Amino acid sequence: MTASSAGLHEDAEKLRPETIDRHRAVASLMEELEAVDWYDQRIDAASDAELKTLLAHNRDEEKEHAAMVLEWLRRRDARLDEHLRTYLFTDKPLLQIEHEAEHGADAGGAASDGCLNIGSLRK
Repeated sequence: MTASSAGLHEDAEKLRPETIDRHRAVASLMEELEAVDWYDQRIDAASDAELKTLLAHNRDEEKEHAAMVLEWLRRRDARLDEHLRTYLFTDKPLLQIEHEAEHGADAGGAASDGCLNIGSLRK
């Protein structure tokens, strides 16, 4: 495998087999997500309802494939696992999650809900 033909940036002989396998998975994930985009465009452009339904089915299969490859990557990369657990399946704004992850929920003396935690001013 040569670096240029496989999309590697370094000589394959200098890379660990695990690095090359991760590269294969990343390339596959990119291809699956690109296919989702292509199917979305084809669905929008198609005029036949049955074709649209078939293309949507095929697109959703690509999403399944992408999820499977992403899970394979997550299982082999502790830092990726950490980030996915931080950001996925949440409702807060993503930049708020990042800020809290980097600085703590009470950074700057305020809780994540904006409360200053000084208690009630009413007696």
